[in-house]
Amino acid sequence: MNNKAVVLGNNYYIGLSAIRGLGKEGVHTVAVDYSEEDRYGAASKYCSEKILVPHYKKETEAFIQALIDYAKRQDEKPVLIPCHDTYLEVIDAYLEDIKEYYLIPQTEPGLASRVMNKDTLHALAVEHGVKVPETVRVNEPNFEKRIEEEIKFPCLVKPFDSPAFVKKFRKKIFKVHNMEELHDALNQSKEANLEVFVQRIIPGFDDHMYTFDAYLNQDSKVTHWTTCQKLRQYPINFGASVYTIQKYTPEIFEIGSKFLEGINYKGFAEIEFKKDEETGEYYLIEINARITNFNQLLYKVGLNFPYITYREMIGSPLEPKALMETTNRAFWYGYEDLLAVKDYIKTGQLKSSEVVKSLFRPKAYAIFSLSDPKPGMAFMRNRVSKLFGGRRKN
Repeated sequence: MNNKAVVLGNNYYIGLSAIRGLGKEGVHTVAVDYSEEDRYGAASKYCSEKILVPHYKKETEAFIQALIDYAKRQDEKPVLIPCHDTYLEVIDAYLEDIKEYYLIPQTEPGLASRVMNKDTLHALAVEHGVKVPETVRVNEPNFEKRIEEEIKFPCLVKPFDSPAFVKKFRKKIFKVHNMEELHDALNQSKEANLEVFVQRIIPGFDDHMYTFDAYLNQDSKVTHWTTCQKLRQYPINFGASVYTIQKYTPEIFEIGSKFLEGINYKGFAEIEFKKDEETGEYYLIEINARITNFNQLLYKVGLNFPYITYREMIGSPLEPKALMETTNRAFWYGYEDLLAVKDYIKTGQLKSSEVVKSLFRPKAYAIFSLSDPKPGMAFMRNRVSKLFGGRRKN
């Protein structure tokens, strides 16, 4: 295997899990970042090489050129694996240029961005007969009346461009409880030049969130997949997974595989669904078009998606695999789960006994590993530094 794997974004545990999954299979991994700060993923013993490049947003063209220059120096085309939404957006925008020098599963420019953008994803879902939460756009006629009659309070103000919204507000959505809060959220979004829409909240606690995690080959056919169930998120109710279990849910496969194959998707994708606790119907919430937060859990249950990607890209695909059983293994990001549990208990959504009971499962840890301890040590040093006045650079 002479092709290197270039991993974009290693200051978060997604990049770390990709490096570990590839490195354990003997792949030469290259950690690519714009700064040394908080780059704990690159501290892994499975990281073969580290390089710094210009900032992907502040110096986009220079960033793309740096990637191309690096690839030109290699004997074989590297496999490119973005591990953050913003990296993926930039790569998608320059896909035609990048594909001359890198092996990337997606071949249709713009498709990754369309499934990440809430507006275009909504249209794709409706076109392919997949349920999505009821939505009202800001400039539609009878806006307030439709909010009160169709959406009802509380409801969500959500962005079309999630990465930009999260960067600005440090959260994924605004949850509003009345018309005054709604207009305040809309005004904040307008001042930040971010387009938003209003959406109904599908009833059900956080454990009604499910995922379909899959790899689609160059024929846009699902070859590897499993399903999972979120138990806790941070921020609570509308955040990222901090405690998730692998759970076989065949209904999710039927909906998710048909949709992804129908839009001719290629590569890894994770569809998040929410099950309506009143009707039992599954609603598509969003799609992650890059390696997922709980990739380490998927690795532990036998689906090494970064390596699955790598092998198909170099022309030596792995045998198809579907996990059609429940292993009950859990992904645990303890650092943020502690914060989540505090809020769940404070708001009366969980009891301490329920939390303790949930922890008695075999686990896949987000960062810490006895066999690869340096990333965990680097992570803790950074957190202690911040606690005592250290400040992260933008």
